[in-house]
Amino acid sequence: MPIADQSLQILEFPKIREQLARYASFSASRELALALVPSTVAAEVRRALALTSEARALLEDVPELSIGGARDVRRAAQHAARGGVLDGTSLLEIAGTVAAARALRVRLLKLDAARFPLLVELAGFIPLLPAIEDEILRAIGDDGQVLDSASAELGRLRREIRVAFGRLQEKLQNLIASPALAGALQEPIITVRNGRYVIPVKASHRKDVRGLVHDQSGSGATLYIEPLSTVDLNNRWRELQAAEEEEVQRILAALSDRVGAAAPQIVAAVETVAEIDFAFAKAKYAVVLRAVEPEVVEGQEWTGGEMGWEEAQGRAAPSSEWSEPLSHASQARDAGSSHPPGASDALLLFTEARHPLLDPARVVPTTIWLGGSFRLLLITGPNTGGKTVALKTTGLLALMAQAGLHIPAAAPSRLPVFGHIFADIGDEQSIEQSLSTFSSHMRNIIRVLRALEEEPISPELREADHWEALSAERPLALVLFDELGAGTDPVEGAALARAIIERLLELEVLGVATTHYAELKAFAYSTPGVQNASVEFDVETLAPTYRLSIGLPGRSNALAIATRLGLSPELVERARSTIDRKDAQVEDLLAGIHREREAVAAALRRAEELRADAEKYRDRLERELREFTERREAEAEAARQELEEQLREVRAQLKRLRDDFRSVSLSREWLEQADQRMQEASAQVRAAIARPRSPAAAPTEPPRQAPRPLQVGDTVLVRSVGLKGEIVAIDEDDGNAQVQVGGFRMTVDLRELRREKGSPDAPPAREYRSERSVSLPAAPDVSMTFDMRGWRAGDVSDKLDRYLNDAYLAGLHQVRLIHGKGTGALRQVVRDLLQGHPLVASFASGGRDGGDGVTVANLVER
Repeated sequence: MPIADQSLQILEFPKIREQLARYASFSASRELALALVPSTVAAEVRRALALTSEARALLEDVPELSIGGARDVRRAAQHAARGGVLDGTSLLEIAGTVAAARALRVRLLKLDAARFPLLVELAGFIPLLPAIEDEILRAIGDDGQVLDSASAELGRLRREIRVAFGRLQEKLQNLIASPALAGALQEPIITVRNGRYVIPVKASHRKDVRGLVHDQSGSGATLYIEPLSTVDLNNRWRELQAAEEEEVQRILAALSDRVGAAAPQIVAAVETVAEIDFAFAKAKYAVVLRAVEPEVVEGQEWTGGEMGWEEAQGRAAPSSEWSEPLSHASQARDAGSSHPPGASDALLLFTEARHPLLDPARVVPTTIWLGGSFRLLLITGPNTGGKTVALKTTGLLALMAQAGLHIPAAAPSRLPVFGHIFADIGDEQSIEQSLSTFSSHMRNIIRVLRALEEEPISPELREADHWEALSAERPLALVLFDELGAGTDPVEGAALARAIIERLLELEVLGVATTHYAELKAFAYSTPGVQNASVEFDVETLAPTYRLSIGLPGRSNALAIATRLGLSPELVERARSTIDRKDAQVEDLLAGIHREREAVAAALRRAEELRADAEKYRDRLERELREFTERREAEAEAARQELEEQLREVRAQLKRLRDDFRSVSLSREWLEQADQRMQEASAQVRAAIARPRSPAAAPTEPPRQAPRPLQVGDTVLVRSVGLKGEIVAIDEDDGNAQVQVGGFRMTVDLRELRREKGSPDAPPAREYRSERSVSLPAAPDVSMTFDMRGWRAGDVSDKLDRYLNDAYLAGLHQVRLIHGKGTGALRQVVRDLLQGHPLVASFASGGRDGGDGVTVANLVER
């Protein structure tokens, strides 16, 4: 059963539809917006809200998304289905709509089906009509005219029309340029009359131009004559035009037949695109309202139970103010935000709700809830204080939610699906119907109660079918009564209001009512299922604050206002003395409660400010810690990369040394020792890489003193080869030094040297540098004379080769090899070996120093 139309009108839902329609992109979706009605089926409401949320999320991701050039072509398609012929413009709109629907389908089907299931489902319902789209676009141009290429016959006719027209124009141009007719023509121009080309001739020279008169000027001085010489040309041109029009109509009729055959699919495409655009319109409207999707809950039975007076006194404590000015932060609250006090089990909860038709810059948000510890809310307070706005906001937001619209509120917000929403707001008195204010309200209340009680409505009360009785399974209802019991004697009005409230409790509805009767404050406080609420009034400014406070009844501010306005204090005291003592005590108690509540609210605001400050400092510390951690990791990574680079350099230097040492045939023992030390150094570097040091944990190095210059005798590390040695000479001019490395010397740049620990005043090296240092074993002391006398020829080769290696590493330039004279066989073996040895530059006999028993060998320079 739909929501009563009278309730929609009272709560101003049609204005919501009008605002929503402004965001529709074409007439079909605009019709859906203007025809929107709230649903009473929970599944439909949930689906509509979910579709709005999907559309909102999609537009946030792709703001430029739209339905393209879609138009509402349903009427044209249905006209074609009835056999009508469409013009080119209508056909072009149909082709554009089919193309836009196809593009929208393709775009939506690419979405994540898990995130946008409803939009993807709707996109699948859009039919594809590529054949119709292509046929129309091949035949109709962008201006809506049929193209020459639409058919071969049309192309031929239009070519002949152009030829015939050219001949006709040429003939007429020759006539008006002829000297013979110069005096007869009114003007030398060509014009058209009745679809035929004519020339203007002076009436006085009618006989000078033979032809057919088609028209004359208003004065009669000019006759428009078609010369006889152009009649046949005009006829031919007109005949071709008629044939062209006939062919055009044939083409349009054929295309219209194709459209008519596909009319159901075209209508379905338009309606599906309209539904999608309608979802986009609801999403755009939600963004403008800064709205949220409410949660739809099941309308469970109220479990408040029966409570007596004593228990009722200790039930719901006055709630804190939940009506601070709306901020952007409140919009960002998620569904997990805390509930207002007393609202955790409420069926209906609107947090910081705003009336969508009021100025958003001035409206004061209101938090209202029903269905937890109470079902009926009784609002008291001054006139123009916001009672009716709170009433309308509750009903209108419920209607919007059940229509699939997001509501202008903050999270958390929720509601059940109401089968009925009844509203009696405003004054409907009528002189013609002899209705007073009281009578008008009572007629509406009687309709509501009879509809809820499933009783038939008397003929004099029945005005519309929306007041018919409810079904056997009565759905949950929301009842909104403004100024309950007003317009009559206060005593009888208050009694009547109590009876109506009690009946609404029996019918288990949710409801909000406003009243001025003070008697109802105590009734609401003592009756289970009913709760007091009030809109506050600032006595200092004599203006309402529009803030709704649930849990406290409104105070009577008449005497305070009178005092503020300047009424004599004596009169105010006289009035106060006539007030019943109990009533005065109640007012004083309410005033004290309000003051305490304001103090609590101020304390809560201060606590919230402190919490915000603490969160700000926490965020800053977390950010600084994160930056420090990232910086430390970056420095550790840089150190690891530096160590890895040094390890690669060590390996490269080892390879080069191996190649160099092989070229000079170093002793196998010396090479093995060097290789072993290099492997140990590599292992140390790898261990350092695997053990990254935290920059924060690195010890602080003491300030270093300026190092003294290198000097002879310093132990240094040659960085280029990674070997240690001792400086034996320094050339200050060239910036070079000679370094004794083991058994050989090398000349290197001073910048390649670094003083080692063995040198005085040498600062300690960094850990990873010392781990990288590699030293080769020193060569043994070598004599310049090598005695081989008495050796066998087979023993010479290895021992002599080892001696030459040691001599080279020791820096000897020349050696004496003693082999003796004997048979000359040993001498020949020695000289054969020297002949091809890479370390020997030349050799010769010993001469005076031993003769042929000695061979002197000169070694190569290093």
